[in-house]
Amino acid sequence: MISPNNAFVIQQHTTPEGCHWDLMLQMGDVLWTWRMAVSPEQINTACLTIERIFDHPLRFLSYEGPVQNNTGTVKIADQGLFHLMSESTDQLCVDLQGSILQGKFTLTRQSANLWLFVHRA
Repeated sequence: MISPNNAFVIQQHTTPEGCHWDLMLQMGDVLWTWRMAVSPEQINTACLTIERIFDHPLRFLSYEGPVQNNTGTVKIADQGLFHLMSESTDQLCVDLQGSILQGKFTLTRQSANLWLFVHRA
């Protein structure tokens, strides 16, 4: 499914238990979503293990507000467009053009839900 530019967003979720970020890539009519332990500012210099979670509806591209169970907040940490350069069952190569994240990144499946997210400078 090689595509033209699609939207992406990184949401920051802050709850009493802590903080995490969700990377969401628009793939057709849903957002493929991965949970990360670090902010977008830290991604350019790290090889991260991230967790693939459930798909989200497209309305989450612009969502900011309470967490679903009303125990925290969601805010947009980065957003922009991406170009899907290649796709296979176990790997996505994308070119992100956000406010913070810019450049080529690879997501590679390591196990059922764990993926490596690597900036390809």
